[in-house]
Amino acid sequence: MANTNLPRRIIKETQRLLSEPAPGISASPSEENMRYFNVLILGPTQSPYEGGVFKLELFLTEEYPMAAPKTSSAFPSHRFVFSQKYTTLTLIRQAATAYFLLGRICLDILKDKWSPALQIRTVLLSIQALLSAPNPDDPLSETIAKHWKTNETEAVETAKEWTRLYASGV
Repeated sequence: MANTNLPRRIIKETQRLLSEPAPGISASPSEENMRYFNVLILGPTQSPYEGGVFKLELFLTEEYPMAAPKTSSAFPSHRFVFSQKYTTLTLIRQAATAYFLLGRICLDILKDKWSPALQIRTVLLSIQALLSAPNPDDPLSETIAKHWKTNETEAVETAKEWTRLYASGV
């Protein structure tokens, strides 16, 4: 990781991510671009996503740490959408039905709650926490939120099934 063009902060954060990985999270920088990270997040135990492996991409812009990292899911044939508080994964197969949702991760610290005091590790832990705290009152998808509110048991089963089908052994 000898890239002298990187700010010292990014080098230090990357070294910590590699030497002290957060439980259930693997983040490694690309050899071609040390600002681009390949991330794997394990579904939390006792959640509908247990046993799942969720592949994400994280990119640090030139403005980092004054600006939040950019993140997205990284599935070629389907995308998982996270909502800030409502975390049932939304499987989107056709861009035509919900193009604006594809690959989006809705998290307040990646938008209006970002602070330069936050770190890459904080972002990744926050994304992992989204999988443990469903709340349909702040959804990215109104349809899924309605499903959660009207039949939580079925919504949880759907999340478990999608995890089994699409996030096992990414």
